[in-house]
Amino acid sequence: MLKAVILIGGPQKGTRFRPLSFEVPKPLFPVAGVPMIQHHIEACAQVPGMQEILLIGFYQPDEPLTQFLEAAQQEFNLPVRYLQEFAPLGTGGGLYHFRDQILAGSPEAFFVLNADVCSDFPLSAMLEAHRRQRHPFLLLGTTANRTQSLNYGCIVENPQTHEVLHYVEKPSTFISDIINCGIYLFSPEALKPLRDVFQRNQQDGQLEDSPGLWPGAGTIRLEQDVFSALAGQGQIYVHLTDGIWSQIKSAGPLNQDS
Repeated sequence: MLKAVILIGGPQKGTRFRPLSFEVPKPLFPVAGVPMIQHHIEACAQVPGMQEILLIGFYQPDEPLTQFLEAAQQEFNLPVRYLQEFAPLGTGGGLYHFRDQILAGSPEAFFVLNADVCSDFPLSAMLEAHRRQRHPFLLLGTTANRTQSLNYGCIVENPQTHEVLHYVEKPSTFISDIINCGIYLFSPEALKPLRDVFQRNQQDGQLEDSPGLWPGAGTIRLEQDVFSALAGQGQIYVHLTDGIWSQIKSAGPLNQDS
């Protein structure tokens, strides 16, 4: 049994998508004629064994989002639920906060997809790679030229085993031409390092403030707090794709041949 989590973020102050952003949440912006995250949901629904799709973010569950979820459930015949964060928790904080909902039913693994990417979503190929060699974290990677790579998380891999040996988010100098696509497949044990980060954040906060739960403890950055920290420890691997991929908030599609 599999699940999928789509990280939809929250309201932003940027003007890049105005006036459209006044009308609908960014995850519902039209891409190729349908809401952005419908492409993600459709790709997840096509994976055999998919039982539930969870959206995690900080948007208010307003009428457009609620209507979209209802329509998606009917179209894909799958539970599609929205879990609202109590505060913006970063790319990993929501996964840890809603860990019980993600692990309910004991899924074999769960996909994690950032909402702001456009891809052909090779999820079945990622699942096959995961089942051949199971590890807590499997990242989807693609290649970029030296200049483009500086705008993304960069991955240094072992070319024989595909283990991630080194990970740097948006480096200041060239590290690698392999970049993070923001599409992942995690085993349930992947949540343990997130717990470790949460507990470390809580301890750090208590040192600075009065005793009690530090509000910032729940903010976890997958890229810096987990991938960078665990690279080279046999826990993170990369699956390379030469398929379609771009980040929707970038100025244009990623030219993988340049």
